[in-house]
Amino acid sequence: MQNILEAPFLVEMVRTAANMYAHGWDERNGGNISVLLDEAKVSEYVDVNAVIRDIPTGFEAPSLDGKYFLVTGAGKYFKNVRYDPAHNLGLVRLSGGGRTARLLWGFTGGGRFTSEFAAHMMSHAARLSADPASRVVMHCHPANLLAMTYVHDLDERAFTRTLWRMCTECIMVFPEGVNVLPWMLCGTNEIGEATAEKMKTARLVVWAQHGIYGAGRDLDETFGLIETAEKGAEIYLKTAHLPVKNTITDHQLRQLEVHLGLKVREGWLD
Repeated sequence: MQNILEAPFLVEMVRTAANMYAHGWDERNGGNISVLLDEAKVSEYVDVNAVIRDIPTGFEAPSLDGKYFLVTGAGKYFKNVRYDPAHNLGLVRLSGGGRTARLLWGFTGGGRFTSEFAAHMMSHAARLSADPASRVVMHCHPANLLAMTYVHDLDERAFTRTLWRMCTECIMVFPEGVNVLPWMLCGTNEIGEATAEKMKTARLVVWAQHGIYGAGRDLDETFGLIETAEKGAEIYLKTAHLPVKNTITDHQLRQLEVHLGLKVREGWLD
């Protein structure tokens, strides 16, 4: 059995957590990440039959039964992940229709998965139905996107169009747009279900006055999605109070759509 601390999926998880903390997206124990892993890769580093303990999930996810996830722990600080991965991360396999997470590695000292585990798993199921190659769900609290939800209309089309106009890359990176949820109680199945429904049509879901959920095929793609939306929100906040003399027009966005072969959300450009 190979050393799991040298596993590419763990090394990348640790690096990403550190990078997210460095960006200021994950203060204290804010934010969480989960990565869907292939059994073949997992079995190189852990005995998949050696279950440390079972952790009830409090929800059902039949489509994820038997699947493996590397996930951040409840109450764990992202800044500490690189110093003690086994304490701050856990590798689990879902069983019983998703009602149980079987711990195979990590969460030392009696830890458990993030309180947003339900939202993550429901979002994984939703994204896999839209894109079978989807592997990552990431939640964090980027300050500019969060601030934008206090001063901008939460209508999804309006919110997206503002971000698209802030920098050219926005429509290139998330042509399907950004979906938005009003404030909801976090850590519940209800917000998990609402987020999963939004994930069916977009890889980014903003939680008003809270943060954002992103999904992608790998950690870099998902980080980049959030990073680009956050840059758009930053530019918006820097300019919203000033007279606007120039902007990216819908005609120019259409030019990008055609030039790059994008599949832009239908009806979201005039």
